[in-house]
Amino acid sequence: MYSVEIKHEGLHKFRVIKGNDRFVVEQKAYLQLKQWDEMWDKKQEAERKKRERENAAKEKAQKKAVAEQLSHDALAEHNRIDNTLLHTLDVDDKIDWDSLIDYSVFPEPKPVRPDELAYSSEPEKKAYEPKFGFWDKFSSTSKQKKIDQSNKLFDEAVNNWKEEVERLRLIYEGEFKVFEELLKNWKEKKASFELEIKEKNDAIKKKKELYLASESDSIIEYCDMVLSNSDYPDYFPQEVDIDYNPNNKTLIIEYILPDISDLPTLKEVKYIISRDEYKESFFSEAAVRKMYDKLLYDITLRSLHELFEADVIDAIEAIVFNGRVNTINKATGKKENICILSVHTTKEEFLEINLEMVDSKTCFKNLKGIGSSKLFSLTPIAPIQNINREDSRFVDSYSVTGNVDEDTNLAAMDWQDFEHLIRELFEKEFNTSGGEVKITRASKDGGVDAVAFDPDPIRGGKIVIQAKRYTNVVGVSAVRDLYGTVMNEGATKGILVSTADFGPDAYNFAKDKPITLLNGNNLLHLFHKHGHKAKIDLKEAKILMKEK
Repeated sequence: MYSVEIKHEGLHKFRVIKGNDRFVVEQKAYLQLKQWDEMWDKKQEAERKKRERENAAKEKAQKKAVAEQLSHDALAEHNRIDNTLLHTLDVDDKIDWDSLIDYSVFPEPKPVRPDELAYSSEPEKKAYEPKFGFWDKFSSTSKQKKIDQSNKLFDEAVNNWKEEVERLRLIYEGEFKVFEELLKNWKEKKASFELEIKEKNDAIKKKKELYLASESDSIIEYCDMVLSNSDYPDYFPQEVDIDYNPNNKTLIIEYILPDISDLPTLKEVKYIISRDEYKESFFSEAAVRKMYDKLLYDITLRSLHELFEADVIDAIEAIVFNGRVNTINKATGKKENICILSVHTTKEEFLEINLEMVDSKTCFKNLKGIGSSKLFSLTPIAPIQNINREDSRFVDSYSVTGNVDEDTNLAAMDWQDFEHLIRELFEKEFNTSGGEVKITRASKDGGVDAVAFDPDPIRGGKIVIQAKRYTNVVGVSAVRDLYGTVMNEGATKGILVSTADFGPDAYNFAKDKPITLLNGNNLLHLFHKHGHKAKIDLKEAKILMKEK
């Protein structure tokens, strides 16, 4: 009788095949093993396919989750942009000066002096006294043996202690010079660190003092900090230029707004299982344009709110906000920086607005803001008031020809000469466009100084021009007088020119009327345009007038 034991580890199969013929038994065993191998291969293939299906399902689930996350992020970003204005209402925009103070301490530990290393105490004899048992009273040999052992241990402890003390003494003597150098460097670093912290903190305290004292440059820097602290998406330019006129407490903001191309347009991402691909959907062009226009109005109102709210010393009575965009001119392919919106508002007027409930565009228009009805068209407009960094205090001079040169102080000129000069200037301005300027008789009564006739059939007509050689801020009464003159003359527009600036009430009165206010800054630009040099120094003019 023949028998063969066969088994398959993978299938956990076992069998004993018996028979009278050895070759028959072996053939049966071979066929059984072959059958088991085929079964095992089929099982392995089935498991492999199962794993592939599970991995594919897991991968698809992961891809679906990715699509859902991208859609969630896109929606969150859109909501963030949509809530640009409302976001600021939950934020205290005042600068917390104390939070700017640096309380850091020098981080490096002080080097340890070698002689300050920990010395162990000298061993005490009593700690090594032997302990005698009952039999030690009767055996002097045993007692002496314990005494000798105790003395030996004590002597070893004393010797070890002396060696340790000597080792530390050698460290002290050998490394003290190194320690002194380390200590010197540490002290220098610590002093430098503390000096830097002190200088930084003193600078912050000084800025605070100057701001509370209403120093002009500090007010500008404070306002820059306020706008810089405003939380916007990283892809917003958030660049700003600021000027401040202490005479009329007016802040002028040149703010770089995002270009429409900066806005995210992704709306949703879906994962198409059947095609194993992502499908993105985007906001329509009309929706992006609507989003963009609302965003710019929101940023404008938000910036005004932040600045007025942060103005804890009442240094700001009015703000001129000019929104500018860095974009590509599609006609020329060149980069341009254009002003597309401008608004002037007083603090008193703006704080009456409930920003939580307003439509930002309607609010902007109600403030008599200037801008195209479709801001996305990026139509350039003339700002209500510009920053002039070259001549912010009207004392710098620029290129000049003729009798008026860089030493001529327009604010100190004879009033008749000044009116005559203004009339000549506007003659040049209007003659270049085919217009005509008729000069009126010079007078000191504040009446009409010149009348211009602009032939343009749309924006032209009769224009009344008045010149004011003032050294103080021009109030609203002068603007009211000009408006009355415009009405009496039947003119289409009035232009009031002054060597000084205009008060917030003057700008506020003029912004919804056919009146243009040209301050000293604008006047100097006009002189430069027509090839003249001049300066406006109000302080010098006041002194000269007192002397007369």
